[in-house]
Amino acid sequence: MRKLTYAKAINEALIQTMEQDERVFILGEDVAKMGGDFGITQGIWHRWPDRAKDTALSEQALIGLSCGAALCGLKPVPEIMFADFLGVCFDQIVNNAAKLNYMFQGKAHCGITIRTPQGGGIRCAYHHSANVESWFANVPGLIICCPTTPYEAKGMLISAIKSDNPVLFLEHKGLYNVKGEVPEEMYEIPLCKAEIEREGTDITIVATQIMLAKAHKAAEELAKEGVSVEVIDLRTVAPYDKETIKNSVAKTGRLVLAQEGVKNLGWAAEVSAMVNEELFEYLKAPIKRSTSLDSPVPFAPGLEDYVAPQYDHLLAMCREVMEF
Repeated sequence: MRKLTYAKAINEALIQTMEQDERVFILGEDVAKMGGDFGITQGIWHRWPDRAKDTALSEQALIGLSCGAALCGLKPVPEIMFADFLGVCFDQIVNNAAKLNYMFQGKAHCGITIRTPQGGGIRCAYHHSANVESWFANVPGLIICCPTTPYEAKGMLISAIKSDNPVLFLEHKGLYNVKGEVPEEMYEIPLCKAEIEREGTDITIVATQIMLAKAHKAAEELAKEGVSVEVIDLRTVAPYDKETIKNSVAKTGRLVLAQEGVKNLGWAAEVSAMVNEELFEYLKAPIKRSTSLDSPVPFAPGLEDYVAPQYDHLLAMCREVMEF
């Protein structure tokens, strides 16, 4: 199978959905002629100049317009240049997009897919490096996707655009150049479903995005010590796949959560609480979380690396639950 970068897989998903459905269009700051700040929408404006729209620097207008277009039956895919800027259009996402289906008893839909890059690692400092899943994770009606591989990025984006629900599609900047196998044909990956990437019997690690590679590396190292690790790619943070996690923890009895964002009230805290409430009798050790420190992302590389969760910390968490 051919290999594509994470960025190119997203680009291909956009092109294929636009070829199939004339209702799909993209809009955002510099997404048309320039092809986006990270080049994700390159080539689209040249093919569909009427369906790729450069907009003013106004996130509220972007998402507000998208909500209205979706209510009229279109399929807007707005791009917010950095996930940190979602705070600017928080009201449009939370009080409009996420609630419209409920407000109109399912007779009106707000099928918008908001694409935006998040995460640290490329030295973008405090205003361009946040992990924002937990900002929105307790908003009913909103789906939050965090694809990790190029294969996931393409398949999940196609599913998101086809959905009648508002989807927050969070792309990690540190993964844009990562290559992986991607089918050429159009395909869908179900939303709200986790993936068991490695089976094991002693520890369950649940991870997303750049933390998934660290989870696999820890699993390989622990295997040398005779410890069998099951690795779960969460894929969708909200609503998340409880059953896959519960079945895994019931088998292993130990859980380590690998989350890039800050520890306080993150998605890892929610999963930890759920497991404690529903599977306490299966646990052989306390649940551990490998996360960022509760700090803004520093600009200095050394400080950013100190704040961010590192492989050594995740490995130490795994050894702690085994030694308990």
